[in-house]
Amino acid sequence: MERRVVITGMGCITPLGTQPEQLWSRLQEGESGVGYTQAFDASEFPTKFSAEVLDWSIADEGEDPELWGTRGRHSNFAAGAAKQAVLASGIAGKVDPLRFGVYLGSGEGQQNFDAFARMILAAMDGEDDVLDVAAFVKKGIEILNPVDELEQEPNMPAAHLASMFDAQGPNTNCLTACAASSQAIGEARELIRRGDVDVMLSGGTHSMIHPFGVTGFNLLTALSTRNDNPQAASRPFDRDRDGFVLGEGAAMLVLEELEHARARGAKIYGEIKGYGSTADAFRITDTHPEGRGAIRCIQSAMQDAGINAEQIQYINAHGTGTSVNDKVETLAIKKALGETAYKIPVSSTKSMMGHLIAAAGATEVIVCLLAMRDGVLPPTINYENPDPECDLDYIPNEARQSSCEYALSNSFGFGGQNISLILGPPC
Repeated sequence: MERRVVITGMGCITPLGTQPEQLWSRLQEGESGVGYTQAFDASEFPTKFSAEVLDWSIADEGEDPELWGTRGRHSNFAAGAAKQAVLASGIAGKVDPLRFGVYLGSGEGQQNFDAFARMILAAMDGEDDVLDVAAFVKKGIEILNPVDELEQEPNMPAAHLASMFDAQGPNTNCLTACAASSQAIGEARELIRRGDVDVMLSGGTHSMIHPFGVTGFNLLTALSTRNDNPQAASRPFDRDRDGFVLGEGAAMLVLEELEHARARGAKIYGEIKGYGSTADAFRITDTHPEGRGAIRCIQSAMQDAGINAEQIQYINAHGTGTSVNDKVETLAIKKALGETAYKIPVSSTKSMMGHLIAAAGATEVIVCLLAMRDGVLPPTINYENPDPECDLDYIPNEARQSSCEYALSNSFGFGGQNISLILGPPC
């Protein structure tokens, strides 16, 4: 008998809301979580804005802020979202710890830019601009905190969550750029399906809103530079799009084997029906121009789910707002779904909360679940000027009332990483 995997808990910390219902309410209203960057002085950067998590502390989730103050920003986000998800699921104390695992898509924590700059200054040789490596190391040993160095690693959020919830089963982290948390959810599902565990805590967490992160994306020309109007900067599928808005946060889900969930009377938000995973095998930062990886990924998810294109009633697009991504994703949806693609509502919620990078996919799965629950499809805001190469139904600017039984969530990351998830009812 096939083991089926359902979602029994969810939580999130995002720029647009620090719990799922708050996020969902603001998405339906078409609000924006984008503003001028406050985490550091970005006034001299090509991009001066971002989508930050503001006015939130781990103390809001009942955790000790002094303890968590020594831990990475990504770990704080992960812990907050995970506490919400575990509480919502009611799983605490109702699962064998050895049958309970963690699978995250987590990025690195924030680097100590000030300390790094001081190390560089200590190493400067004024005569020939050659760095004195010995002086660099000496200053680093003097000022760097070894705990900070440990806590910024991508695996640390998963380690903290295992400790918090006594999850003694598999503990894994993947970092496949923008596809990471969707891939984590898909792989966590596979662990349950093959019988290794009964419950997995899965999702993603990331923050790259720091000088290194913003500099890197500016060098890649991936970020919007619409500095005069930040809230209008993220405009997926619009003809005048010029890049994405960098966001941060976390989203976590409790995945559970269906009969295990039913036996304890758990509330079920939906089932992970299909999972597709491919690589473009093309270039490191460019999507294959014909969308070959994305097409196969969507088709694989549908095959896994055992459904056809006509059954999909909503697509939460990767929809970053870059010129290439939106064009190629549109092409891939049309190639994978045929003429039916023109009948399926599509939206990019990144238009409102920015791109959460490793945490993006899990956040968008939550959006799909709530859209299915309420029969409301969130909009793509800032959609003003149609692009002839992006000619699908992108739910422009206002939410739409529409029943939704099956939803497709796409996550396509740098390096040609492609993940598609199909969510549906547990029937």
